[in-house]
Amino acid sequence: MSARRTLVVTNDFPPRQGGIQTFVAALLARRPPGSLVVLASRSPGWEAHDAALPYEVVRHPTGMLLPTPGVARAAAALARRHGCHTAFFGAAAPLGLLAPALREAGVRHLVGATHGHETGWVALPGARQVVRRIAGGLDVLTYISDYTRSRLEPALGGRVRLAQLSPGVDVDRFTPAADGTAVRRRHGLGEGPVVVCVSRLVARKGQDVLVAAWPAVLARHPGARLLLVGGGPDEARLRRVVAGRGLAGSVVLTGPVAPAHLPEHYATGDVFAMPCRTRRGGLDVEGLGMVYLEAAACGLPVVGGTSGGAPEAVRDGETGTVVREPRSPEAVAAAVTALLDDPARARAMGAAGRAWVEQRWSWTTIAATFAGLLEPARH
Repeated sequence: MSARRTLVVTNDFPPRQGGIQTFVAALLARRPPGSLVVLASRSPGWEAHDAALPYEVVRHPTGMLLPTPGVARAAAALARRHGCHTAFFGAAAPLGLLAPALREAGVRHLVGATHGHETGWVALPGARQVVRRIAGGLDVLTYISDYTRSRLEPALGGRVRLAQLSPGVDVDRFTPAADGTAVRRRHGLGEGPVVVCVSRLVARKGQDVLVAAWPAVLARHPGARLLLVGGGPDEARLRRVVAGRGLAGSVVLTGPVAPAHLPEHYATGDVFAMPCRTRRGGLDVEGLGMVYLEAAACGLPVVGGTSGGAPEAVRDGETGTVVREPRSPEAVAAAVTALLDDPARARAMGAAGRAWVEQRWSWTTIAATFAGLLEPARH
């Protein structure tokens, strides 16, 4: 038997892309390599990806891990082989249902992560029962923001200890030193002020309100440009709206951008804006809003919305502005133009945001929290 390790069971793991995948991989990258063994599903390119990792990854022969008897046996076998006393579920639902099998295999301390979408699950009776069952099998369930905790805690009824584990920011990649010159040149942004939004193009994120607000911004700052970075289901509609309103000369949609190139896109901006709003009766909601923190790490003041945990990623009046009416183009335009009108104040907010991210949201801080959650002796 090899040295004792933490067993990580997750569907959300590179090379599959996404926010949760990035979160889980970043957590594991900051653990001692010999302390981990991972059970994951397969995605294209997994062989080359895993060969470069400093810890063992076992890929179950499926594109999606589910809490089936076969997966339970595979997870239990890994736990026994490596003498794992601790296990971590990269997303607690639904794989946390494997907890009883892992306890039978000798695992003593089980931690499961939530990422925000679970707040919608607990609003639905059937899904709420599943989440309660999962929570009851774990020792710790993590949440990403005070907002998500406020939604989860009443539904779980004290079945598990809750602890905050938010995503972190790579402050060495997202930095004021990032250079946006090439992106500015590529998209013809000129030398005027740029308002940038980095996010999937979906209604909740508020790019449509930014576009509606843009004529009012242009009235005060005719040389300004709006850069919408990302792809998504709203892209075609937004392009039609931009063209229909005669804004094609000042609003640019980049389409999808690889994660490695995001810092240089943030760096084009003088202001970051994403006026997110809650939709579908609270089922479509922002769990935290990491883009605000990435933008702040790049030294940008931010304009945010009120959806879910988003206000927790902006120190209103210090690192940016939370727009209380994110559906209002007039309110969004006022927040953006206030920052463009006062570049010194905007720079000061950007500097405050950078300092806050370094202190509170860097991966160094988050990794220390994760290490504590994996150590049962501390609880």
